[in-house]
Amino acid sequence: VVKKYYIGSVLSGGGSVPAPKASPATWINMVDDLQKGAMSTRLQIPMMYGIDAVHGHNNAYGATMFPHNIGLGATRDPDLARRIGAATALEVRATGIQYTFAPCVAVCRDPRWGRCYESYSEDPKIVKAMTQIIFGLQGQPPANSTKGVPFIAGQSNVAACAKHFVGDGGTTNGIDENNTVIDYKGLVNIHMTPYFDAIAKGVSTIMVSYSSWNGMKMHANRFLVSEVLKKQLGFKGFVISDWQGIDRITSPPGANYSLSVFDGVGAGIDMVMVPENFTNFITELTSQVKGGLISMTRINDAVRRILTVKFTMGLFEYPMADPSLANHFGSKEHRELAREAVRKSLVLLKNGKSAGKPLLPLDKNAPKILVAGTHPNNLGYQCGGWTIEWQGLSGNSTIGTTILQAIKFAVSPSTEVIYQQNPDANYVKGQGFSYAIVVVGEAPYAEMNGDNLNLTIPLGGGDTIKNVCSSLKCLVILISG
Repeated sequence: VVKKYYIGSVLSGGGSVPAPKASPATWINMVDDLQKGAMSTRLQIPMMYGIDAVHGHNNAYGATMFPHNIGLGATRDPDLARRIGAATALEVRATGIQYTFAPCVAVCRDPRWGRCYESYSEDPKIVKAMTQIIFGLQGQPPANSTKGVPFIAGQSNVAACAKHFVGDGGTTNGIDENNTVIDYKGLVNIHMTPYFDAIAKGVSTIMVSYSSWNGMKMHANRFLVSEVLKKQLGFKGFVISDWQGIDRITSPPGANYSLSVFDGVGAGIDMVMVPENFTNFITELTSQVKGGLISMTRINDAVRRILTVKFTMGLFEYPMADPSLANHFGSKEHRELAREAVRKSLVLLKNGKSAGKPLLPLDKNAPKILVAGTHPNNLGYQCGGWTIEWQGLSGNSTIGTTILQAIKFAVSPSTEVIYQQNPDANYVKGQGFSYAIVVVGEAPYAEMNGDNLNLTIPLGGGDTIKNVCSSLKCLVILISG
């Protein structure tokens, strides 16, 4: 397909892998095979491979998983984000991949939005500060570099993608892909703020949002994509659509595909993400160019921008993967960095003033403790959405340490640790527990599947808290997003 249709870029959809539990070598073989196809074409223009490495290289089994963006925003530590970006870039490159669809710089204004955990904060100033992750992913441009020009330092770095332009976190009632109703000044001051910094930091690509601004689909918004982003803000990288994003310009999606291609490409989208019927897109675009509906000037703009990023990445000099990077994949150093991120991202809430001794730190030498809830013995629940599969998984979906295992490691060898997922109140009373750790929260989800107008603790978590904490001193850990 790459050879026959001159495909310039390939992506893994969420959870799309070359094999279950694929090793870095298996990933490299797949990406390099695609690259060989690209390099055998007449002009030998290498293809780029993209993946959603949004909290570490999260599709890859055994990679280091970092906290989601909402946790990193809570750290208020932009340099930590930069270091996580650098670690993620190394692990992505260790599998032969050169491009990640990250960071998400949405400003989540409504916690009912299913993608709120992909946002660093509701405060645009914090989101803006956390764009420091781009320096980690791509490397830091020299001081005299031109603002708005893509920059990728070398073969240990990846092309980044700021997303989703623009207003994705401001939709009505937090409904995913919905309408953001706000005036232009509000759009600029809240939702566009992080893009100023992402562009200044040399971000290579920007992804357009599924959402609308005051009723107009962003994928068809020529004013914001071409006039504002490309001209006024001086962005010189390429603009990419979201997954089937142009199809969703019409309602229902794909209802008028000719119009979708015309509006999407005409708006200024340079690379179109077409997961299925790519031949339809090629045929339709070619027909519209030949018919004079889409100008060659628009096509040249798109090609120039894509080639700029490919040249900047060093793809022409180094089209194939570097197997020597494999030792960075899931490395001890990266696991330690993930632990640091978890420590710094935890948010502590306490119930008023302690009458006696503070509950924390917990006694490691207690004779007997209870661990309860749906989440302490479930690695997939700890990792959340966008982990191994698009929606995330339950159970031991990758390599890591559960909270229950970590508690057993931390307490003294003489401490008896009892795990009961949902103990009844009578059981809790008579067992001689010193204290309990209850770990509850949401099951994993991604995108619209996480939209929730009713922000309660699901999976019976509230009942578990009542049953346990009515009789025992309790620490409750809530895992969300």
